[in-house]
Amino acid sequence: MNEVRLKPFDFQAALSRAGLQPNGMPRVDGAGAAAGGFKAAMSQALQGVSQSQLEAQRLQRELTLDNPAVSVEETMLAMQKANVGFQATLQVRNRMLQAYSDIMNMQV
Repeated sequence: MNEVRLKPFDFQAALSRAGLQPNGMPRVDGAGAAAGGFKAAMSQALQGVSQSQLEAQRLQRELTLDNPAVSVEETMLAMQKANVGFQATLQVRNRMLQAYSDIMNMQV
């Protein structure tokens, strides 16, 4: 069985990826830095979900073809990871659409 090891959370790296300064304020090194950071983060997250789904499909196909190098446990784990990633992506999309709808319905 594989041993699961968790890496410590790097708060500074997370702030940097989000386009924020250490005090939580947006970086002002470019006009669209905050928007570009969000766009890049969303694109990277969607690509990650897509890759996990493709990997789960590949493992499922290999298991169906009776490849002895692929185990049922590995395939089920990949399928669950892909499912969790897809559900998280779906929830983010729903929240963003709800926020957009709320903003568009605000009285000015």
